[in-house]
Amino acid sequence: MQDATAVRLTMDQQTPAKPSLQEIVLRALRIAASTVAIVELLRNHWTGGALAAMAWLLFSQVERLRGSADETTREGSD
Repeated sequence: MQDATAVRLTMDQQTPAKPSLQEIVLRALRIAASTVAIVELLRNHWTGGALAAMAWLLFSQVERLRGSADETTREGSD
């Protein structure tokens, strides 16, 4: 009887979707931009650090907006 309950519980759990190539690339760009910004600012290269920080902010906003657009699309298809 416990086996049937365990099977039912595992079947109810949804497996997370694999991230798309766009999501992986966007995440990699965001991590790279933040790393470059920190390194450039520590080297006192203010222009490069500021530009990399702006790129990081841009990538973060795009990722956030893509996530909210995906949620809206999922809600509309249900």
